[in-house]
Amino acid sequence: MICHVEIESVFTWRTLFGEEKAPKRCGECKENFSPITGEVCEICGRPFAYLEAEYRVGNLCFDCKRWEEDERWSGSLDQNRSLYRYTDFTKEVVAKFKFRGDYVLAEIFAEELRQALQVFQYDYIVPIPLSVERLYERGFNQAEALITKAGLESTHLLTRLHTEKQSKKSRSERIHLEQVFKLDTDLNLNSKTIVLIDDIYTTGSTLRHAAKILKENGAAKVYSFTLAR
Repeated sequence: MICHVEIESVFTWRTLFGEEKAPKRCGECKENFSPITGEVCEICGRPFAYLEAEYRVGNLCFDCKRWEEDERWSGSLDQNRSLYRYTDFTKEVVAKFKFRGDYVLAEIFAEELRQALQVFQYDYIVPIPLSVERLYERGFNQAEALITKAGLESTHLLTRLHTEKQSKKSRSERIHLEQVFKLDTDLNLNSKTIVLIDDIYTTGSTLRHAAKILKENGAAKVYSFTLAR
């Protein structure tokens, strides 16, 4: 589904009895993704193997330490985990999916996403929303597409105000944004655990804005999961 090369499947007994699903990507494309493994920041999931020592403080990366030292944001996001590092290859695949309308690419992440989310105990799984304008422009919400293709059920708790694209903002501009979400639900969130889904964790600003408003309205724990970090 990425390079469009024909996949030569290995015939097994599982194939014969219909238990084995056809792969969505060839071996070469699968290997071009860089899964996040090993020791990571306990909050944002940043892999320490690719981080210089001076940007690590105990079990946290320096970015998360700064977030936690800011009383406005401390404790807002309990934990983020991501499937892959945001390499050039992953960036290109996400761009095809997100910006160039290739909705079906959500299928290549479905199984890994479903398995990864099994480690979370949650009440609601929530896609990071797009503004009405951005949704019209793209045609679909990429976070909701990931949830749907993974066979999971989305719960919509937030709406998003229209702002300039995050990808066009500097790090400082992302971090110092005014609140970009508002609560839009009649559900009682008291003591609930919520998992937010998005495509990319960059500075963590978007996810912390969403987590903050959910906690201000009673949520006990807010985790997030993204394709790339």
